[in-house]
Parts: sequence; structure tokens; C-alpha cells
Amino acid sequence: MKRFILLFLYVTITKAALAQTNLLEKLMRQQPAQFQQILAPQNPYEVQILYTQIDRDAQNRPRFTTYQYGVDTSRYFYPASTVKFPAVLLALEKINELNKKLPKNQQINKYTTLLTDSAFAAQTSVKSDTSAPNGLPSVGHYAKKILLVSDNDAYNRLYEFIGQQEFNQKLRAKGYANTRILHRLSYPANTAQNRHTNPVRFVDGARLLYAQAAQFNPDNLLPNKRIEKGKGYLENDSLVLQPFDFTTKNEFAIQDQQAILRAVLFPESVPPHQRFNISPEDYQFVYQFMSQLPSETRSPRYDTKEFYDSYCKFFLFGDNKKPVPKHIRIFNKVGDAYGFLLDNAYVIDLKKGVEFMLTAVIYCNQDQIFNDDKYDYDAVGFPFFANLGQLIYQHELGRKRRYQPNLKKFNLKYEK
Repeated sequence: MKRFILLFLYVTITKAALAQTNLLEKLMRQQPAQFQQILAPQNPYEVQILYTQIDRDAQNRPRFTTYQYGVDTSRYFYPASTVKFPAVLLALEKINELNKKLPKNQQINKYTTLLTDSAFAAQTSVKSDTSAPNGLPSVGHYAKKILLVSDNDAYNRLYEFIGQQEFNQKLRAKGYANTRILHRLSYPANTAQNRHTNPVRFVDGARLLYAQAAQFNPDNLLPNKRIEKGKGYLENDSLVLQPFDFTTKNEFAIQDQQAILRAVLFPESVPPHQRFNISPEDYQFVYQFMSQLPSETRSPRYDTKEFYDSYCKFFLFGDNKKPVPKHIRIFNKVGDAYGFLLDNAYVIDLKKGVEFMLTAVIYCNQDQIFNDDKYDYDAVGFPFFANLGQLIYQHELGRKRRYQPNLKKFNLKYEK
């Protein structure tokens, strides 16, 4: 009898696991014109997808059911700008933790002027920010530019404030173990130089509030084995016919990406140690600028021809330059580099009461050559994200819910 019960439980659990794996494939197979090349055996796209359904109870508390396709932590992808999201969260957290140690007359906040100095090779200083209303740099303005348009320099300055060692230690302590942050972005620093981060100062006019010395990470964070992809790369305009080395590059698994997104949007749904120590006002700040569009932004002022509504909203819209409907809000962080295209998103429709989480990566580099700027974003990547977002959105429209979600928490006011 005991063996029968164990066998029954095994079969039941196995069926549940298969259902979680197969729903996405089943949905994509229903749209062969859009997904047949993605589903073809031995295709080159290395797609990984996490789709999480959210069901509310009578008290509006969320319950999460996650489905996956192609998810494999052993298969490396370059996370590109998606690493900027935890940088924002850890920078805000660091300010809150510093204030516990600072005297009351030296308290700082995310809008306090942050001056970056230089003390090591390849470092540069920052004393002004012409895109800020007051012309001065701050964690808050850097974070805003990251969440709105994925600004690289803003990320680099937060990376320097946090420090490489603290960046990684904090994420691992929170349980995000499949993440490794090793470098600045689009910045001429080598692996050793990226272990060194700049001294910084928080000031109020001429008054020093807090100074942080230059930091160095003594921990060796490199993986135990080389990570190589492709068959060649361009270097100084010459083609090198050998795999490109990603061993010293960042890593950020899609499980960790979606877990962090959930921890921020639904902090009460995860254990306390997985949350970020940010204030209620910080949460509202993050929610607003994750979902605000460049056209709704007063500062910085963005040219909406370049920064169109879907500029950083890949799901549902791809690179479509038409206005995004105001009742659809996407709280997300995208990335694109080396042929990898990514989006990590919570999507809501305020009119129809739809909400879901969706995280995906696709590899758009069919010639397997890196640094040649011949990636298949337009032909493959953006259509995939638009189609996948629409596929899940339409599925959610038809999915029965016992209780309609109350999305008031995410019905926000924007700058314009």
C-alpha cells in the first residue's frame, strides 16, 4: 500500500512538473506562423522563458504558478542591461543602511548630490549631470535614467557606489545565487580594473555628509570553467575564428531576474531575507519609473522619436513605434547585447484586470560572429517578444479567475 501511495505521488508530481514545462510549448505550437522557427529542433535561438500566472484570493493576496520553457542555468547567456535593475535596488538599500550609521544632521537620501572621484586606472570622476533639474548627479536621478531608458553611465555610477564585492555578496545573501556581477557596461575597463571602484562623496552644497573610500573586491568571482560561445568575433576590424570568451562577463539567470522582480512588486510574498531594505517611498519611486514612458517624463527630456513608447517595452510591442495604450502598464527591465535580447516584466491591463509576469531571453546571432553588429534583433528578436507577449496576454484574457485582481497599487500617477 505504501509503495502504491509513493508511486501515485510520484506520478502526480511528475505530471505537475510536465504541465509547468509544457504549457508554454503548447501555446506556442498553437501559433506555428509565429513560433515554428523557435520550436524547431536544434534551432539556434537558445530561448528561455518563465511565465508566472497570478491568482488572487478574496483578500487580493496573490498566488503564483510558474511555467517554463527551455530554462537551464547551465546554458550561459549575456544578461546585458538587465543587471541594472538590482543595481538600482541595492543603491537605494545602501542609502537606507548608511543612514542608520550617520548622525541626524548628516542624513542622506536618493536625491542628495553624489560626487564620484577617481583613484585607480580607467576611473573617471563626475561632478555634474546636465540631465538633472539641478545639474547635479544623485542616486535617484541615475536610477530614474536606468529605469526609463536603460542609461549605461547611470548604471556604472551605481556600480561604483555599491562596490563589486558588496553587489555580489548582497545578492547571494538574499538567495540570488545564479548571478555574478563583474563589470561596468560599455566602459573601457578590464577585469582587474572593474574590481576597483571609485571613491564617492555625498554633499549638501559645500558640506560633506558622507565619504566612501575607493573599494577593491578581493574575492575571485570568476567561474571555475571557461564560458565560450560562437565561432568567431571581430577584434580591431579583424575576424578571429575562435569562440568568444564570456568568462569575465556578467551572469544573471532568468530565475533570479524574475525572483527579484517578484520580491520588489510583491515583497510580502517572499521570505524577508529575499527582500530589499528600501522604504515605502522607494518602492513607489521604483514602480513609477519602471512603468513610466519617456513621453510621460519631464526630466530628463527625451526625444520621443528616438525614445519611443516601446523603446524599453519589448513584450507585446517589440520595436513598434506606435503609442502604447495607457491602460496597459509594463513594469520591467530589458537588455540587448552580443545578440542576446531580454525582457523581465510584470504586465497589467488596468481595464480588463489582467496581470502576469513574463521573463525571456533569445539569442539572435545566426552567423555566430560577435562584435560585427550583425545581430538578428529586428528579424527575429523583437518579433519574438511582441508575439510572445501577445500570446500570453491573449491567454490571460481567456483564463478564468475566481477573484478579479485589485490593481490599485499599480495604478500610478506619472509626470505628464
